[in-house]
This record gives sequence, C-alpha cells and structure tokens, in this order.
Amino acid sequence: MTLSQHKAHEQSATPAGHPLSRRLRHEGRLLLVATQFLTRLPVPRLADYQPDWLHQSSRHFPAVGLLIGLLCAGVFWLASLLFGPLVAAVASTAFGIKLTGAFHEDGLADTCDGLGGGLTKERALTIMKDSRLGTFGTLGLVMALLLKVSLLATMPLSLALAALVVGHSGSRLMCISLLALLPYGGDFEHAKAKPMAQQLTPMQGLMGAGWVLLSLLLVWLWLPMADVELPLWHWLLPLGMALVATDYMRRLMKRRLGGYTGDGLGATQQLSEIAIYAGLAALL
Repeated sequence: MTLSQHKAHEQSATPAGHPLSRRLRHEGRLLLVATQFLTRLPVPRLADYQPDWLHQSSRHFPAVGLLIGLLCAGVFWLASLLFGPLVAAVASTAFGIKLTGAFHEDGLADTCDGLGGGLTKERALTIMKDSRLGTFGTLGLVMALLLKVSLLATMPLSLALAALVVGHSGSRLMCISLLALLPYGGDFEHAKAKPMAQQLTPMQGLMGAGWVLLSLLLVWLWLPMADVELPLWHWLLPLGMALVATDYMRRLMKRRLGGYTGDGLGATQQLSEIAIYAGLAALL
C-alpha cells in the first residue's frame, strides 16, 4: 500500500466531525487499539472497529510502552522500599511480563528457536510457528531476563525508575522502526496479525518518536528532584546502543528471513530494551 493510499484509507476510516476533533478521536481510538494489542489491560469496546486500525495504531506503541514503564517503575519503587533492589528488579520484570502477557518475550523465544535451529528460511519459519519451547528459545529467554534483572538491580533507585520508563517506550519505537526498514518476511496468509504486515509511514514514525521524546522529557524533569545528575545528552549512549541492537536484528532478519516477522519484532523490542538498560548502567 502506497503512502497516498495509507492517507486516503485513514481519512475514510476517521469518524465525521470537525477535522481537529475528528483526528483526536481517531488517535484516541488507535491508542486504545494499541493498548489492547500489547497489554492485558481492560479497554472500552470500540464501535465500528476496522482491521486497518491495528496497523495505524503502531505509531502509538511507544505510548503504550510509556504506560507500561510507568507502572513497572511504580512496582519497582514499592518493592525497593520493602525488599531492596534485587527483589525490586525481579518484581518489576515479573509485573511487566504479566501486564503484557509475555507478548514480546514469546517473540524472543520463538526467534531464538527459529534462527538457532532452522538452516533455511522455510525451516526457521516453521519452527517459529511451533508453540513448543526449544533449547535456543529457553536459553535466550533466560539470558534476557537475567540481564534485565541484574542491570536494573545495579542502578540507583531513581535511575532504575527512569530506565524502566524510557526503556519500555524507546524499545517499542525501535521495534516498529523495522516496519519501515524491512519488508514482511513471514507467511502473510498465516500471519498472527495481518494488518501489521505492512510498512510504517514516515508520519507514523514521527508520532512514535514523539512519545519517546515525551518519556525522556518526563524523566529529565524528574531526575534532578531525585538527586541524580544525568544531563539529557547522556541518553545518547543508551539510545545509541538500542539503535545498534535494532540494526543487528534488522540485518539478521533480512539475511535469514528476507524481512521482519512478528516474532522478530518482539525479539527486537527485548534486545533494545536490554541495550537501553546496559547503556545507563555503563554511565555509572
């Protein structure tokens, strides 16, 4: 679908009314669609739902990540008061998994199994569709969880809270960026979410980046009150490491699968989230 076709379809799918209020209502609906897709949070039932809304909602994935990050940060803060940083890191990580239904973790495990055990594209895709967890998937998932917990536990409380907010939001921007950088590499007819098997438009990417900028602004305004000196430009290291992780996944999926898959996007989110935590921990 071309950019002009995307715009025409969005306009036709937007409810009638004043242009600004109509646009705001439509974006609000897309935000609810993104929340419903990425989390297990209850959302109001949407009238006149259209399948293409799921693709359009990808621009709000970083906003959902911001919400998840804030909730996980709240759990981390409370658990740190009661038990200390290590238990807090485990509790916030477990809460995030519960909140999202292990959505991205499942993608990481399937990607590790598929790319680790499949020598051809067809074999890799077949393995990734298998609901059973293999050796590569188990190891990849365990290592990812250990890295998240250990990195968060090594940070001061205020920095760990900031890491959760920016990590969850920024990693979901990295995830959807592959929609613009790669074609779909899976079996379109058997895709779990066919509307997502489309490319991201420049406007959608800019809106997604805006949510990450908001998360950065929030933590930048809050950190000085928490007695943590972290200039805004220091975020270039963790975000740069997330870009490196994302580019690695882009090249890997392009070479092995010819493009992205839903599981590959989940793996990208997990790796880039870990990269953001690692970048912040390295600043210490």
